[in-house]
Amino acid sequence: MPSTSTRRPGAAAPRPRPRHPLGRGATSATPVPVRPVQAPFAAVFGGLTAVVDGYLGWLLWDVDRSVRWYVLAPALLAAAALLGAVLVLRGHGLGRVSGSAVLAWSCALPLLGLLALAVVFAALGDGEAAWLALVLGIAPLGGLVLALQRPVREWTGRARAARNGRRAPRAR
Repeated sequence: MPSTSTRRPGAAAPRPRPRHPLGRGATSATPVPVRPVQAPFAAVFGGLTAVVDGYLGWLLWDVDRSVRWYVLAPALLAAAALLGAVLVLRGHGLGRVSGSAVLAWSCALPLLGLLALAVVFAALGDGEAAWLALVLGIAPLGGLVLALQRPVREWTGRARAARNGRRAPRAR
């Protein structure tokens, strides 16, 4: 008995069209943004910077067991570093300020302070304390370098807000 198929012999069978789970023909127009590899590392270095700031605050507090204004500076820097780490990890910002900028500033200020402290200790002849200040500067330096990389800046900045459908603020 001859075949009643309309297919040509040797031709591949037509593939069925994949169906979208939301309905017929519905497709997702916006791709899901992917977190860059550097973002978790920047968040870890931000957390380490907060630990270094807490240690410096504890050293200042240990000398004079009362809370003075100069003890609040490391506490505020530690809070800013933790905030920046969370913002970078989640890919958010604070209004017009990106999360990477918060993390970069909260890492740059302790780094400058530790470098100045290392210079002062070296000038006073205390090499051990100078080296300790330089070793403590590794965490803020790593956080600063990672926060300023392009993928992290784009992950937390205005470009992501524009991709998500929100209007990016115009620069004036």
